[in-house]
Amino acid sequence: MLEEDAVELAKSVLAKLGLRATWHPVRVRFGINTIKAMKQPSVPGVVLKENDIFFVDIAPRYEAWEGDGGATFVVGHDEQLERCARNAEELFHEVREAWRRHDWTGTRLYEYADQRARQMGWELNFDLPGHRLSDFPHAAIHTGSLAQAAFSPSPSRWVLEIHLRDPAERRFGAFFEDLLLDDRFYEQ
Repeated sequence: MLEEDAVELAKSVLAKLGLRATWHPVRVRFGINTIKAMKQPSVPGVVLKENDIFFVDIAPRYEAWEGDGGATFVVGHDEQLERCARNAEELFHEVREAWRRHDWTGTRLYEYADQRARQMGWELNFDLPGHRLSDFPHAAIHTGSLAQAAFSPSPSRWVLEIHLRDPAERRFGAFFEDLLLDDRFYEQ
């Protein structure tokens, strides 16, 4: 499958669910495109391989309210890709737990995320620094990033974005984002 076809498929799934409006473009990134910041265009024509990594980033609007979520998936079997995808989600929850436990500022959360990413063997992409959600458009309320917030973010309003990249060869990355919520919303 071509990455461009996956984007169209994701859009059609959202439309079937009645979520036609999004506040940012639907993104699906395959392979080498998973290292790029969201505002960077994908290299066109990238095909999902037998052993590969990809992520989905959607931002549906339901009536006047914004949503945002992203996760990484691996097809086939590649231990490095699997570890990267797993670590992105694990780091999200580790940073979320630090927010819940310590009431840290957004800036401190991203400092901690950067430190932990390096300890895990990854590079944290600061081009994805978290943001606020609200009634559409959130930029009317707050335009700054979570990584620059000199205050502790409130629950249900702030999205923590974790984008890990292979620091050596920059062949792949993994992405996970969700709202800062307490544990009951993440029970497994």
